[in-house]
Amino acid sequence: MEICHNASENDKPIIHRSSMALSKTLPGTGDTTVTMEDLARIAGVSTITVSRALRDSPLVTEKTREKVRRIAAEQGYRFNVSARNLRMRRSYSVAVVVEMTPVKGRPMSDPYPLELLGGITQELTTAGYSVVLTSRQLLDTAPVQGADGIILLGQGSHGEAVQALQSSSVPLVVWGEPDADASHVTVGSDNRKGGASAAERFLGQGRRRLLFVGDVDHAEVQARCAGFIDALSGRATVHILRPKAFTFEAGFECVSALLRKKGGHNCDGLFAASDQLAMGAIRALADAGLRVPDDISVVGYDDTPGAASFIPPLTSVHQYLRDGGVLLARKMLDLIEGRADVRSEMLPTTLIVRQT
Repeated sequence: MEICHNASENDKPIIHRSSMALSKTLPGTGDTTVTMEDLARIAGVSTITVSRALRDSPLVTEKTREKVRRIAAEQGYRFNVSARNLRMRRSYSVAVVVEMTPVKGRPMSDPYPLELLGGITQELTTAGYSVVLTSRQLLDTAPVQGADGIILLGQGSHGEAVQALQSSSVPLVVWGEPDADASHVTVGSDNRKGGASAAERFLGQGRRRLLFVGDVDHAEVQARCAGFIDALSGRATVHILRPKAFTFEAGFECVSALLRKKGGHNCDGLFAASDQLAMGAIRALADAGLRVPDDISVVGYDDTPGAASFIPPLTSVHQYLRDGGVLLARKMLDLIEGRADVRSEMLPTTLIVRQT
């Protein structure tokens, strides 16, 4: 260690540790500022490794994280997020836009979108990103405009939510039904296979007069219906009901209206595009004196926690929503980092057979 004196006798000595430049003197203050580059030199690692270690990134081993944090504490280093973001020209935030409009029968606390959000948040925060949660009506707010990317949960009727975001200059990842002609990356469930599994269930039970309940203006619902009809291969008739909501009330009302019509009860199988629709339909069937599954078999979609506790327990197509959230976040991080060959991807579905 060497001690250097300034020309003035009143000046205090500045102490330098070994030959490394550990700090920078701020002009006219006598204060010192330790930089991330200084920490990297002391730790013997790259600057990006220091950055990742201070953000608890899983890309850095626990041993290295502890070493970098110990050195940072010893040197009095404070992580300046604003300066880092300005230097990198990033906000280190991702906007998550929920397309659905919360209503009484379908709150934001439902598994969709809550499980998707859980997977997204887990993955993004681990990578050092903050999550800005918003709706399609608030796209012009500063936090959304400044985000490094946008994740859209739901494509909307006729894909209108996607159309509203396609002109964005930042990466876009969408939860929904893949579109071969789209320029954005999509993550979603194999809705056609989910629909086909419901059809196979009915055929195995000998059901031949079937109902499909769901708004086919939504791409995911349309795929479920198409997979359902294709798998039947003409071996059953299908009547389609198109409620505009995905709620218990919508299922109850549309099925009740059908049953009030002459011959409207002449069906022995019902496939609904969501569990809430299926549960509402079952209530309408019960009110009309029809027994489930003796008179009519019912299959829902999503396999929500309420499906298992419903009376009777609801047979439903399971979606792996939390895994979907993780995959959405990973695709987004790949796009932000400029990695090549980031493609759309579909997750499997599984028919969970219960008592309906």
